[in-house]
Amino acid sequence: MSEKRITYKDAGVDIEAGNSFVNMIKPLVRSTYRPEVMADLGGFGGLFSLNSAKYRNPVLVSGTDGVGTKLKIAFMADRHDTVGIDLVAMCVNDIVVQGAEPLFFLDYLATGRLLPEKAASIVQGIAEGCRQAGCALIGGETAEMPGFYADGEYDLAGFAVGVVERENIIDGSGISVGNRLIGIASSGLHSNGYSLARKLIFERMGLGIASELPGTGHTVAEELLLPTRIYIRSIMNLLRDFSINGIAHITGGGLLENIPRVLPRGCRAAIRLASWERPALFELLREAGNVERDEMYRTFNMGIGMVLAVAEHEAEDMIYRLNGLDERAWIIGEIIAAPEGENGVELVEG
Repeated sequence: MSEKRITYKDAGVDIEAGNSFVNMIKPLVRSTYRPEVMADLGGFGGLFSLNSAKYRNPVLVSGTDGVGTKLKIAFMADRHDTVGIDLVAMCVNDIVVQGAEPLFFLDYLATGRLLPEKAASIVQGIAEGCRQAGCALIGGETAEMPGFYADGEYDLAGFAVGVVERENIIDGSGISVGNRLIGIASSGLHSNGYSLARKLIFERMGLGIASELPGTGHTVAEELLLPTRIYIRSIMNLLRDFSINGIAHITGGGLLENIPRVLPRGCRAAIRLASWERPALFELLREAGNVERDEMYRTFNMGIGMVLAVAEHEAEDMIYRLNGLDERAWIIGEIIAAPEGENGVELVEG
């Protein structure tokens, strides 16, 4: 008697589920298309025609990232429609700091077992992020990898490509002593510091995913799944009328590690800690773990998602513009002289 024939589905990979998933997400993907997109979903590569007549000397700028352990919160809450926004945000916010307009995005979703409805919910978030950023979702990859991920878990990665005129690249070289630093508010933790936040909330504070998070008006799930803010439209709006000498996206490493990435030698950022309003979550985390000040500013964004270095005479007008664009923004400090060959961040109390 012959043994039963084994199929790919018996090994854990369901091709029909994959086909069903693709059909479910096609309308989501099409909703992000720009005029430059040349092919529909389903090909081996995404086609995007750069409008060469629009640019004199275009430079392509790319960025890649993931969502990190924020995904653990999505698993615990069984909510998957916002982490895609985080994925897009982490990539497009990285490239806009160089003045680049995001053009297109591709994602990678890997899971142990593909559940089409859950996967479609994830892509719904990715599509929403792309619409917010004004870029097209032109392709991606879904990998079903049985035995590789725990049941119900997955990982996300993606990358964005944008364009900027060579003479308009923002690289921080124009930053000088006396420049003002504008901080644009974050929407919470964004997608960084979650390993520490989870330890403090679930272990130190003993809260559950559905518990009320004191002082926030939200449950743990609601607060920790707030999507990362996408700053593309606001920054591109500023660039039409103002000069920005440098931009830092405040991600892993917080204010202390990210601002120096754009500072020229001989310049130090003096950050006045009383100059902006921090969400209650950050003080809650600090108290829960008795976390030192510098550790907080090196781990979390502390309520600031972007920092712009601008000329003093334009700073107030830019704050006014940002407020009109539904951003909350403050002048949080200035550029001061540092010893030759050095840069960095100085946190100023008061």
